[in-house]
Amino acid sequence: MTDVAPSEREPNFVEQERSHQSAFFRTTLPDECGYDGCDYRLPPDRKLLNLNPQIRDIAARYFSDNAIAWHQHAAHGLSSQACCLNFLMPLATRPDTLAKLVQAVIGGDLPEMLEVEDGPDGRPWFVGFEWIGRKDYLNEWPRTGLPKRGALVTSADAVLRFRQAGRIEILLVEWKYTESYSAPPEPKREAERLRRYQGLAFAPFGPVRGDAGIKMTDLFWEPFYQLFRQQMLASRMQANQENSAERVRVLHIAPARNRRLTRVTSPAMRPLGDNAFKVYRSLLVDPGDFISRSTEFLFSPLIADAPVDDGWASYLRNRYAFLAHASDMKDERS
Repeated sequence: MTDVAPSEREPNFVEQERSHQSAFFRTTLPDECGYDGCDYRLPPDRKLLNLNPQIRDIAARYFSDNAIAWHQHAAHGLSSQACCLNFLMPLATRPDTLAKLVQAVIGGDLPEMLEVEDGPDGRPWFVGFEWIGRKDYLNEWPRTGLPKRGALVTSADAVLRFRQAGRIEILLVEWKYTESYSAPPEPKREAERLRRYQGLAFAPFGPVRGDAGIKMTDLFWEPFYQLFRQQMLASRMQANQENSAERVRVLHIAPARNRRLTRVTSPAMRPLGDNAFKVYRSLLVDPGDFISRSTEFLFSPLIADAPVDDGWASYLRNRYAFLAHASDMKDERS
């Protein structure tokens, strides 16, 4: 009998989610779904329907007010941008729930959530989206004009700011849903990446250990490349105490059932382990600057504790079926 790799024996998470999203759209948006023959897709100009009805209008105004780019496939049922907004944007004005979320991430006492920026309605928002920092820390911004959040510059999917134990901290959130990676980096981009990030990557001025035994080009494989850029952004924000933050960390959030995302893609890193996020964490000067938590671990308890008529919790429960598998999960902070 031919041996089958564990990842191939596992149920295909992407196929499962396509099926779930198709069923959800057929039930909730029967006249809109079916773009390009796929029930899990909406017409590109109807991307706001991919969001919780509670946030459709305010998301449109927030993205417009801040000149934020929508992702190319924002109308796709498996869009990680839409997923991130559905989970986090309804909490932008709910600091009490966000404080419980942050406590689940880092432990310790319940933090005090701090404003990130004003929302479209003028109220303080405790979450920001497609965050690029206040300066051109990574040599990416255009020479003329302003950078566009979410396009062509390193952007965190979300940002959280809080005070715990008397210290102001920031979490840059990298959000994943059904993504997985295997393709090698594009050689034509290597020179530009080296130019931009040389001097920002490795200690003593960057977050990656100088004795880790890897080259910068080894980090150009996804998902390492995205995490590496987020980490450099966090490092520079911390060094500049942006928004008075004394510590800035990267928080990676993805469904635990998306096991293909954890594959180690960079050949130079495969001897270091078989979980991409554990390997990546081991490369850092301070491994605690990178935190990886599953969507289920962080959000399922909050959804379970929400009132029956909570529109945020009800929408997530009905739309994202993978959340139902959180009951047997261990504490991921150990």
